Amino acid sequence: MNLGFPEMLFLFLLALLLFGPKKLPEIGRQIGRGLAEFKRASNELKGQLENEMRLLEAEDHEKKISPPPPPPPENTVAVSAESASAGPAGVAAAATADPPSAATPASVSPTAEHQQAAAPLISDPAPSPGPGVEGA
Repeated sequence: MNLGFPEMLFLFLLALLLFGPKKLPEIGRQIGRGLAEFKRASNELKGQLENEMRLLEAEDHEKKISPPPPPPPENTVAVSAESASAGPAGVAAAATADPPSAATPASVSPTAEHQQAAAPLISDPAPSPGPGVEGA
């Protein structure tokens, strides 16, 4: 709705005839105050909506970036970082290994895989000296 000069002049003359010259300035002030209050309220509502949208977007962004880790199941044993980095084979080997003895430090305890790999080396007889080498 676009009002030109002739339409605005007609409305002004109509309001002047209806309300009179004494009431017209008071009505104009009231209309101005009402429009200003409406504008302020709409801007406030717009700001609140934008703020809520920013908060919701931030929450969604946090959920996408770092979802909380699920709680561990009951009756499970925590796995250390070293055995977890070795994968399932390291975890299985660590679970089947004998507890370290007093003579073996805990950090050097042999696992079942290491014991099986070392078994042929221990049971093999010492190689005989080659030809031309006299026994020592």
